[in-house]
Amino acid sequence: MVLRGVQKAFTLIEVLVALAIFGILSAFAYGALSQTILSAEILGERMDRLQAIQKSVRYLSQDFLQLAPRPVRQELGDSLDPALQSDFRSEFALELTHGGWSNPVALPRGTLQRTAYRLEGDELIRYYWTVLDRTLGNEAIAVTILDGVESLLFRYLLDNGDWIEQWPPPTLPGPLGLRQRPRAVEFVLTLQDEGEIRRIIEIAP
Repeated sequence: MVLRGVQKAFTLIEVLVALAIFGILSAFAYGALSQTILSAEILGERMDRLQAIQKSVRYLSQDFLQLAPRPVRQELGDSLDPALQSDFRSEFALELTHGGWSNPVALPRGTLQRTAYRLEGDELIRYYWTVLDRTLGNEAIAVTILDGVESLLFRYLLDNGDWIEQWPPPTLPGPLGLRQRPRAVEFVLTLQDEGEIRRIIEIAP
């Protein structure tokens, strides 16, 4: 005579309890996963923002560091615009000639470039031209380098130690101011989320 063990099955209550526990654990796991994904997205957006700010500050700093005393011919006529021109009453808040324009494929051109900055709404736009002495056919290439900008201000240090807010200085009219460069430049970039970013750039004589 062979005795067989009694096979005990799960009751309906046990199954329901197990499903309930699994559901609770799954909910906790999903919540933790969602929070992790959200944190990663916030961190990614923060990193993108910081990189955009650093890029904009680097553009401005490098353009001033490589400021060249090279006036450019105006689009119409033979008149010249200064190597550095900064006046919020003009088309651009800042326009300058700078070196450092890379030429990796050895094109038949120089390394100087004409660049300008303008604030449109809350966006900082950087413009550049492929020629220095441009004509009406040479359109500027515009690149938005930063948004969320409240203001961008410039100050220029004179040889006597005074700071002024436009360039060329009123004391150097006409040809005297075309090639003149300040001793240093201060720019203040005010952002909606980061406040003020202030830099002082010394200009090589």
